[in-house]
This record gives sequence, C-alpha cells and structure tokens, in this order.
Amino acid sequence: MSRALRLPIGMWSLVAFATLCAAIDAQVDTTYRRPPEAIAKIIEAPPLPSVSLDPSGTWMLFTERDSLPPIADLAEPMWRLAGYRINPRTRGRHGARGGLGLSLKHIESGKERPIALPKGARVGSVSWSPDGRRFAFTITTDDRIELWLGDAKSATARRLEIGALNGVLGSAFTWMPDSRHLLATFVPKNRGAAPEQPLAPKGPVIRETQGGPAAPVRTYQDLLKSPHDEALFAWIATSQLALVDTNQGTRRDLATPAIFSDFDPAPNGELLLVTRIVRPFSQLVTARSFPDVVEIWNRKGEVVKTLAKRPIRDTVPIGGVPTGPRNYSWRQTAPATLVYVEALDGGDPKAEVSHRDQVFTLEAPFDEAQPRFLTEHRFMGLSWLQGDGRSFLTEYDRDRRWIRTWLVDVDAEVPSPRLVWDRSQQDRYGDPGRPVTTTDARGQRVVMVEDDAVYLTGRGASADGDRPFLDRMKLGDLSTARLWRNAGESYETAIDVVSPVGPVILTRFETPNTPANYILVDLGKSTRRALTSFTDPAPELAGVKKELVTYERADGVQLSATLYLPADYQAGQRLPLVVWAYPREFNDPALASQVSGSQYRFTRPSGISHLFFLMQGYAIMDGAAMPVVGDPETANDTFVEQIVSSAQAAIDKAVFLGVADGSRVGVGGHSYGAFMTANLLAHCDLFQAGVARSGAYNRTLTPFGFQNERRTLWEAPEIYFALSPFMHADTIDEPLLMIHGQIDNNSGTFPIQSERLYHAIKGHGGQARLVMLPFESHGYRAKESVLHTLAEMIDWFDTHVKNAKPEGGEGGF
Repeated sequence: MSRALRLPIGMWSLVAFATLCAAIDAQVDTTYRRPPEAIAKIIEAPPLPSVSLDPSGTWMLFTERDSLPPIADLAEPMWRLAGYRINPRTRGRHGARGGLGLSLKHIESGKERPIALPKGARVGSVSWSPDGRRFAFTITTDDRIELWLGDAKSATARRLEIGALNGVLGSAFTWMPDSRHLLATFVPKNRGAAPEQPLAPKGPVIRETQGGPAAPVRTYQDLLKSPHDEALFAWIATSQLALVDTNQGTRRDLATPAIFSDFDPAPNGELLLVTRIVRPFSQLVTARSFPDVVEIWNRKGEVVKTLAKRPIRDTVPIGGVPTGPRNYSWRQTAPATLVYVEALDGGDPKAEVSHRDQVFTLEAPFDEAQPRFLTEHRFMGLSWLQGDGRSFLTEYDRDRRWIRTWLVDVDAEVPSPRLVWDRSQQDRYGDPGRPVTTTDARGQRVVMVEDDAVYLTGRGASADGDRPFLDRMKLGDLSTARLWRNAGESYETAIDVVSPVGPVILTRFETPNTPANYILVDLGKSTRRALTSFTDPAPELAGVKKELVTYERADGVQLSATLYLPADYQAGQRLPLVVWAYPREFNDPALASQVSGSQYRFTRPSGISHLFFLMQGYAIMDGAAMPVVGDPETANDTFVEQIVSSAQAAIDKAVFLGVADGSRVGVGGHSYGAFMTANLLAHCDLFQAGVARSGAYNRTLTPFGFQNERRTLWEAPEIYFALSPFMHADTIDEPLLMIHGQIDNNSGTFPIQSERLYHAIKGHGGQARLVMLPFESHGYRAKESVLHTLAEMIDWFDTHVKNAKPEGGEGGF
C-alpha cells in the first residue's frame, strides 16, 4: 500500500446523508462474547488490594477489590440529573461498587488481621482519623449507604446506627480535627416520597436568550430537562448535615436540610465552611455551576457569616474562571482563617491585564478581608507548609503552558514572594517533583517541614526513562540535595516519608515480572524491609519482553514508545503490529521529544487494555508518541500531517528493529486516541485496520472547542471540518471497529458521534462495525462489557491485520 498523505474533504448534502442512514444493517449476533479463555482468566482474577497508610505511620489498611462488577450492577436504576448519575435506591452515585473486604497490618510487627464485615459488603470511602487510631468507611447495601467505624488496635468495625448517608453529590463524611467527631450528610428524616412524573406535561419546554454576555458551554450530558427533573434533583440531593459522635454512636443535626455541595471544618474544629446549592437551577450547565451560598457555621449549625451569594455560572469563558470570590478554603496552619481568590480579568483568559488574580485572607470574626498576593497568571493553588504561615503558591500561564511556584508568607507584614520554580508545564525532565505532605495534629494535610527543609518526590523523567527520586530542599536558599533515586532493572517510587530520621521512606517497588510491593527503606542505615509480598495474579504474562525505544519523526522531533513483544517471541519473527496512541499538544519540539515511561514497570493489563494483544501474537508500540507541536492557538492547523508523520515513524522503527511486518499494522486508541485513529485511516494508507473506542468524529458537534483547541467553530470552520473524520468518511477505506458506551457522558464524545460515523462509512461502501455497550459510559466497567470489547478487538485485528499477507525477513532486539 502507498503511505502517501491524503487530505481530501468529502461532503454531501443533508438529504443524501439521510438516505444513507436509512440503509439496512447486516444481521449480527448481539449476545455478549468472550475473548480467548487465557485472557478471560486474567480479567476475572482478583486484582491486588489497594493500600492506605494511617497518618501516624503505624498501620496499613488493605481493601480487597473485586475484578469487575456484573452488568446487572450497572443496570440498576439511574437518575441522570444536573450532571450526576444517581442510584435512587441507595441515594448515592450510580455504579459505585467499592471494595469487598478490609484487613489491617501493623507495620512494626508485620501482623495482619482481617476485619469482620457482613457478607457481600461493598466498602467505600475509607478515611483515617487524624490520630490514626480509627477509620471511617461506608458500606453500600441494596437500599442505603451505611456509616461504619473501624478500630485499628482491635481490628474490628461496627455500623453506626444513626441513619443512612446521602452520597449523591460526593463524599458523605469527613473527620473533625478532634478525631472523635465526623461531619456527615444524611438522608433527611420524613422527607416523603419522590415527586411523581406528570402523566401529561403542563406545557412545552422553552429556552430563551435575550442577548448579553457570551455564554459558550461544553456539550454536557445528563442535564436537567424539565420542571420534574428539577424537582427530582432537589428531592434526592437535599441532605441533613450532622455532627456524629463516634464515641457515643450518636448524631446531632445541624440547621435544616439543604443541598450541600461542600462542607469543611476549620482546623480548630469550632467552625464549618459550608456551601449550599440554591435555586434557580439551570438546564444548560451542571450543578457545579448552579447558584450557591457560601457560609461559615458554628458547631450548632448557626450561620456566623455569609461569605458570598453566587449567581449561576453559565457565562464563564471556556478555559476561564467565574468572577467574584472563588476557591474558598481554610488556611490549614491557622485556627480559623479563610483564603479565597478573585479574578482581575473578568475571568477571561484572553483579556490582556497585568495581573489575573488576587489572593485574599479573612480571619475571624470575618469582617474585613486582607489582600495578600497578586498573581500575574491564573492562580492554581496553595500548599501550606507545616508549622507557620509559609506556603507554595502556584500560578499558570495558559498562553505558554508555563508554571511558576512562589514561596510566600501570609504572616509577614510585607509579603515578599520568592520564586521557587519557573518552568514549562510540559517539561518532564525539569519537573522538580511535588512536596511530600504529612497530617498534622489537627488532621490537616500540610507540606512536611524538617529542619527548615522540605522533601520532594517525582517521576524523574529522563532520556533513559522514568527514574523516580526523593530530594531535600532547603527553604533558606532553595538548594536541593538528592537523597535517593531509583536504579537498576526495576521501578521504585517514594510514596511517603515515614520518619525524617534517616530519613525512613515508604516505597513501592516493582519489576516487569513482579507486581508492586511496599518497602520500608531506611536511607540512613541503608536497610530495606518488605511490608507486603503480593504475587503475580496473572503469571500467564510473565516473560513478556518490553523495551523503551526512541526514534525520529521526519521533521526532526524525537519520539518514543514502549515496544512489547510476546513472551514466546523468537528472534527473526516479524509479527503483526499494533500501534496504540493518544495525541498530545506541545509548544516546543524539544519538550515533545522528551521520553516518558519506564520499561521496568510491572506488566499486568486489566480491563479493556490493548496489551492483551500480546497473548495473540502481536507486537505492540504502546504509548507511541503523537505530539502536535505548535502555538497553542494554531497547533491543530497541522494536526493531521503531524500524526501521520508520527505514525509513519513508529512503524518504521518497529520494522527497522526487525520485529514487525510493515504490511500488517493496526492502529487503535480511546477517546482522543479514537479521534486520532479515525483521522489516520482517513488520511493515510499506513494501516490495515483500526479500533476506535469512545471517540468523537464530527467536531461541529463540539463547536466551542475540543481537547486543547481554543478556537470556536465560527472562528476556524475550516479546521473543524478538516479535523473531523466524519467529513472524510468517503476516504476511510480500511476496516474500522468503533466501540462506544450507550450512555457516554464525557463532554464531546456523545454516542451519536460513533453512530453517525458508522452510517457515513456504510453509506460510502466502506467497512465498519459499531458496538454499542449497554449501561456503559466513557470507560467500560462491567465484566460482560470488558470481555466483549476484548473479543471484538481481537477478532477485528485477527481478521484484518494478522491474516494479511506478511513480508519476509529476519529481526529481533
């Protein structure tokens, strides 16, 4: 096949397209299928447990996890309201499965004990008390969310018989600083039955705009659509905020029920920062943009101060922020001081101003806010340092994709910010890492400070792949010293600093053939003690060959990928090749050329992973770099040319190494990777077939921008058309498998995207298959869906890639 770039634009009239959509599809089997049993066995094997370390560093809590939920779980009732997916039976998030069991391990002695729970318990939202002696968690039953309390010393747990939690809007509880009380939202008592759906509407649904500020919105799903929807949302989202005494097993209700979107105790435990959603609701944006009231309450539920009454936020520019006060939070190192931010540019990232944001503090009794800092670019956050008023303040320059971090002191009479880091957000090699945090006596998560220095842990990206590290940075002169760096044919990352003496750090250690285990490393004594001994749950994949490879695109941009070969690969074999990728945008070709990833990580595919192709005799170029390099405003002008060139380079590298047959190559991707896949099939002849999952293919359906495209359809119509595979369906002449969740709620990837591209390809005599997965969203969760997806992918590439006529030749690493 020719590998020449093709850029025709196929168009047709709406009348002709309607005719195409009327074509009758071939009859196909619509029952769930399974991939080869060796793959199904891995999918159905129980995954490794999740691990949580208590704040004192004494205990490890293991949560046993299920492999995948059955489709019956996803088929439970769902209310799709205001951007949320709700299970009306449980008054929680739909599809929230959780863990199957808990066990505790004492770190010093190594003794591990299971925690007795009801049979079939679905554990979720585990949270340690600030003192590390107890932990709270939820158990979801068929009709409620229960609040449970665990005791670390006795390894026991009990249900608190104080009513059902309301978890509709997120986490339903948080610890108070005293480690005795919890602040939680409950289903209101005597709330009555849900509003009934009227048999007949009272009138039409009407929307009207009368001019005014521009109000671009993303293409959200699950919005309110009627007065009945509004009534349902108000009914199910309303909860009772209460203070729970875990010693007594009692609760004290605070004020009256309301729709609480956030609640956070002050570090002194005497005041509460509360945000309530209020009417009028909107049918254009999600609940996160509804009008709300921000208040300070005391422990009796009395309003101490009303901080803000914020209107609906439906005119926020895309990529911008709301006007007025935002980002209210407690200063974590003061008893009761608030911090918030206000935009100085009208929230518009395109406005030309000297400063974009101003940071304020507001101390009790909350009468007069004090301006503290001006940020030249958009405020991103504060990370408070243990023990005083210092904090790391981070701002972001959207135009350059640039991050600056300052060391500031809010207690100083004259704040004098000191620049700590000034770098491109995309500079992986120059990433200094993130500050290590600890939980203080009040239960606040703050940056650990020891002898006026902080610890930094990072991925350590380099030309040789990721090499995680731990540094120590002096706050006096901001100099850093490297304490530890991952070395050898393994991948080890610093998770936490358990003790500054040594220091002693907790790491997670893995190799290509052994799963991640936790190690206690004393850097001072150069000793290591394993805390876990998890074994490979899927030894069938042991011996898979993996290598981080680098290569060059035609324009000189350096690229990288992880090349996988089957465990039984023999030198000289040229295998069918799968290129799996996801495009990313870069300002600078030098940054696009940086290597990421590690060949020393444990290989354990799960879910719908494309790595299962290894078990079917394929070579895989995984994470094949597909950088789109250019000015953030116009980079997509050459999107197609750049991904075609990157794909060509990836194939050429695998062929050069002698492991791939260049005439048997398939391409695949998920979400934006699916968009890439369809574009590659439309604009080049490099591939024999493609797999596109949960993609968007008609950019006119996302007219106010997509991914990192900042222009609207009306500002750059030629770009929206050129980048839409739907507009080039007449040139997609390689077989394309599209898979999509029937209720995909990701902004921009509505299921209609795949349905319309399928009809367009079919209408032009192309070859395509469309698989719509019931009850699935952007990612696929049910066991039946996952197994079916893998069966479809394998069959598609076996038919259209593997069985294509191979080229001869020898090769190998």
